[in-house]
Amino acid sequence: MAGGRPIDARGWIFEVEDADAGAETWLPISGITTFTHNPGENEETVDTTAFDSDGLYEQDVMQRGATLEVEGQYRIDKTTKAQDPGQAYIDHEWAQRLGIDSRNRVRWRHNTQTQWVIWDATVTPGEQGGGNNDKTSWSCTITRCGAPTSAAVAP
Repeated sequence: MAGGRPIDARGWIFEVEDADAGAETWLPISGITTFTHNPGENEETVDTTAFDSDGLYEQDVMQRGATLEVEGQYRIDKTTKAQDPGQAYIDHEWAQRLGIDSRNRVRWRHNTQTQWVIWDATVTPGEQGGGNNDKTSWSCTITRCGAPTSAAVAP
């Protein structure tokens, strides 16, 4: 059989760094039911078409950007009723910061991958809601700042 097999979307893992912890601490973000990675978001180009372009369009990319939107269900601990630690950190710590304090790190990968993608990023909290027979929704949009980095998955 030529080519590979598609991977399951449910195999993606997303974590937010607890920047307030003394040591490097990553909090899994639970309850995710869908995500969208947009590697072209915030891209800016400049038209470089000139007379000698022979009527063909030309451009240069002047800025690269990316976003990661995660959506799912608002999760709590059944016993303590506390919100999922990853969701709570995003909602109550990171999303409240302004200016130079508004950045935080996130990492994500598929469970078949041996490297994390790491972003220095900002976050925009999403809407929460639901209807009569729904579970409460939860979401956020993470916007990459600067170039992505990577790290090996620790054994």
